[in-house]
Amino acid sequence: MELRRLRYFVAVAEELNYGRAAARLRISGPSLSQQVKALERDLGAQLLIRDRRHVELTPAGARLLADARQILSLVESAVNRVQGSGADVLRLGYVSWLPPEVAALVAPAVELRVDEWVLPSHTQVERVADGSLDLAVAWALRPEVRNNGLVAHLLRCEPLTALLPAGHRLAREKQVPADQVVALVDEDETSWASWNRFAEDFVRCTGARQVRVANGGIAGRAFHDHVARLRAPVLRSPKQHPAPVPPGLASRPVTGPTPLWTWSLLHRADDTRDSVRHVVESLRQIGEVARWHGPPDMAGYWLPTEDPHRRG
Repeated sequence: MELRRLRYFVAVAEELNYGRAAARLRISGPSLSQQVKALERDLGAQLLIRDRRHVELTPAGARLLADARQILSLVESAVNRVQGSGADVLRLGYVSWLPPEVAALVAPAVELRVDEWVLPSHTQVERVADGSLDLAVAWALRPEVRNNGLVAHLLRCEPLTALLPAGHRLAREKQVPADQVVALVDEDETSWASWNRFAEDFVRCTGARQVRVANGGIAGRAFHDHVARLRAPVLRSPKQHPAPVPPGLASRPVTGPTPLWTWSLLHRADDTRDSVRHVVESLRQIGEVARWHGPPDMAGYWLPTEDPHRRG
């Protein structure tokens, strides 16, 4: 069994999409498909079910995924020790936000390697839990943290805004009331499970309106199209939005209450290494100075019911 094929399998299993996995691995789609099929032949088991609409893991594939992550992690650790610089090497995953120049912030006591695979929050939680990452900056609810044996340190609170047509009556106001906002929920749970939970809880608690979409339109140009189509203020996700806001749309703060998305620094509860503690303490101290977060129980702000940083 080749390590290369294990890496390819892990990429497909995490993305649940051959196109995205191939782009992430920088290989062609047909080559990726051939290598996964070769791994299945090596193991004598079907690992993935694929049709025109989706990809899913078989029970055998789900069992292999955790082991494959650990195997690849051990190989990387072995290489690091052989080539080691003397500093403890830690792997950090993230979703869409990361402190600028994060590796330099914790040097020289720790060599922090930022994982190049930008994956959804729920996948980063799983990777920290199974040991293929040491830390991750991600969004997680209290049950996820507890059930996976993790610790969540508050790193940043990000107030979310709404995007609306410039001709909408609320565009003349400085703020948009939460109960006038539309929250999009995407059918693609593999990519948007965390956002969907946040949006659904926001709708329940504030009286906002929920609209289901099926085209990944939580971010990017597809999101702008939804705003124009709905002709309403639509809640913006914390996903990085590289596409510029087109003319005819305007951004406004949301109030009464303002939704907060919390970025947690996650690590395993039983990982008591000094290097992990150093990263946690360094980033939290820098966050306090940079004012990345304020008290989550501030009046006028909203956090999900099971947010691990919610007080009271």
